[in-house]
Amino acid sequence: MAHPDDLRQAALEYHRHPRPGKIKVSPTTPLLTQRDLSLAYSPGVAYACEAIVDDPQAASELTARANLVAVITNGTAVLGLGDIGPLAGKPVMEGKGVLFKKFAGIDVFDIELAERDPDKLVDIIAAMEPTFGGINLEDIKAPECFIVERKLRERMKIPVFHDDQHGTAIIVGAAVINALDVVGKKIGDVKLATTGMGAAGISCVNMLVALGLKPENILALDRDGVLHSGRTDLDPDKQRYARDTDKRTLAEIVEGADIFLGLSAGGILKPEMVATMAERPIIMALANPNPEILPEDAKKVRPDAIIGTGRSDYPNQINNVLCFPYLFRGALDVGATAINEDMKIACVRAIARLARMEAGDLASVYGGEPPTFGADYLIPRPFDPRLVVELSSAVAQAAMDSGVATRPIVDMEAYKEKLGQFIYRTGLIMKPVYDRARADQKRVVYAEGEEETVLRAVQTVVDEKLAFPILIGRPEVIEMRIQRLGLRLRPGVDFELTNINDDPRFNEYWQQYHAMTERRGVTPDAAKALMRTRTALIAAMMVERGEADALICGLVGRYHKKLGYLRSVIGLDPGVSCTSAMTGVINERGAWFFLDTHVQADPSAEQIAEATMQATYRLKLFGIEPKVALLSHSNYGSHDTPSAAKMRKVREILMARAPKLEMDGEMQADTALDETLRRRMFPGTTLSGRANLFVMPNLDAANIVYNMVRVMTDGVAIGPILMGVNRPAHILTTSASVRRVVNMTAIAAVDAQIRARS
Repeated sequence: MAHPDDLRQAALEYHRHPRPGKIKVSPTTPLLTQRDLSLAYSPGVAYACEAIVDDPQAASELTARANLVAVITNGTAVLGLGDIGPLAGKPVMEGKGVLFKKFAGIDVFDIELAERDPDKLVDIIAAMEPTFGGINLEDIKAPECFIVERKLRERMKIPVFHDDQHGTAIIVGAAVINALDVVGKKIGDVKLATTGMGAAGISCVNMLVALGLKPENILALDRDGVLHSGRTDLDPDKQRYARDTDKRTLAEIVEGADIFLGLSAGGILKPEMVATMAERPIIMALANPNPEILPEDAKKVRPDAIIGTGRSDYPNQINNVLCFPYLFRGALDVGATAINEDMKIACVRAIARLARMEAGDLASVYGGEPPTFGADYLIPRPFDPRLVVELSSAVAQAAMDSGVATRPIVDMEAYKEKLGQFIYRTGLIMKPVYDRARADQKRVVYAEGEEETVLRAVQTVVDEKLAFPILIGRPEVIEMRIQRLGLRLRPGVDFELTNINDDPRFNEYWQQYHAMTERRGVTPDAAKALMRTRTALIAAMMVERGEADALICGLVGRYHKKLGYLRSVIGLDPGVSCTSAMTGVINERGAWFFLDTHVQADPSAEQIAEATMQATYRLKLFGIEPKVALLSHSNYGSHDTPSAAKMRKVREILMARAPKLEMDGEMQADTALDETLRRRMFPGTTLSGRANLFVMPNLDAANIVYNMVRVMTDGVAIGPILMGVNRPAHILTTSASVRRVVNMTAIAAVDAQIRARS
């Protein structure tokens, strides 16, 4: 871990720059003209007000309320810092707002209240109900937090949730469910020893009881000792867990326990105590920053222990961010009037279920090695992008089933697809392609079948029924990696395997390849060697012979090398003189496509026009109407350089070939994006709105612009989409993610469908 002084300085700089704090308020509608002003404010806003008077539910459609949560504290129990006051607690509340937005797309106002009286606090918060769709209470000390939440839930008709209590309880519940599964114990049979009966501790124990733990099997300890029936200082929440016992120390209640749950202080659980626990004990040591016992110390005396902490540098981190954004996402989307026990338990079970699923496209989240369910992976990690779909939909369904939803979801599958856009911003644009691919599954061969990225992608392809995969590689390597990644792929059932060391078709392959290339300097020995060592060649031959319908390659090696292998086997489309590549970027502002990003270094006007025609056809596969901008440093003849003249020539060719194509140029990039600027500069422009297909004069420009847009806008790439070859074949790049491989599989499969019909 970083040195504390270094971390402190970095944290302060993080909060200072690029502007103070971590959040801001941004408008979601344009405010550029006088008409915009009249719609946003007076007089147009009056119509929205009147509509809400007539129907209060209209506020969810006409205002931001249905997606707005208040994160509220009085600063009496901030993190591990204690009672530092509301002003000092503001950075934490801003941070909570960032997490809501980042993980679930929920907007937040952080509200810090200088009020310690619970009843007054309740009055203040309850009065804000018209503003918010939900209330997230944060860092309010016990027992006041119980009082405040209970009274607010009684008074308010929107979700109220104290995350310090219930968020921790939900994650602990999921971890314990899965840990018990790993050790082979039933929750109704186990004994629990717990220390730290504050807000989070009591809620965790309540949750475990709701999941089936028997109250009589619980022994608890607070700062004044064991909760026993002789104590007279216990509030009702603690009194529930007072037992008739003569045990008075932590060591005594831990002896024979199956589970230890700590939310107290670092270092209080000693190794000798752990040694007395039941076989295969479960230890949830959640004190921060130092747990009740360090995992390595517990493992020394009990190697069979399963351990979770609150720290990110150990396995099984119990982190509230695993649930609260998604709990609110589901609650807000159905207009829930509360977050009830059914919704919380649905969240617990969804988290537990998600950990049992293979990690898929999570190499970056899990440090390059996606984990598999087991002792060191009981719950997903905070950046697992699947959480929003699995948890939010489960919570929404539970809200509807329990009768607290005011806006029930009619089509849950459509809702899940919408949530999926938080995971993969390509989701919306790829949906029609996915649907079409599923309708008629094609055989797609993967040249680099041993690559882990490919294997994880193939698992998704199989699960989503996008194609029937064919993997090229060594069977023993593929099988070993499938096992290591925890995938469910079965050779011969889920995919076909082409063994590069022993496939009876290889003699035919190299002989056919030699016949194709003998006039290009390829000898029989060279043909034989290439066909044994260049998997892209094998894939190309399989597609050419009709043994596969499409191919994906390029995750290993250089793009142009792969293109050369493909071109030596696969011919060009009729009427096409050369290949080209288009790559898309999907970001928060839309979908943008760039041409030619990978193939032609300095194409002629004729070649650019040819590639543009192919690109516009492919945009229609996504359901996108092409709006083509021919880019240059010149605006409508303002410069007479060779590149500007070339782009003007491209326009002339396209006008002759496709007079109905919405296209214009040559123009600068800002002109392509800004219709107002474009019409002021050239009123007769034949392009409306924003362009979505940007055609460049050369490879340098296209590749530079594409990569800058992708990285600077945190965009997701689609492609490169290889065009011009007469078989569905695509060459990806070494940086391709699992999702990009999946997307290109669907595109290749649909291309194969179209070619088969034509």
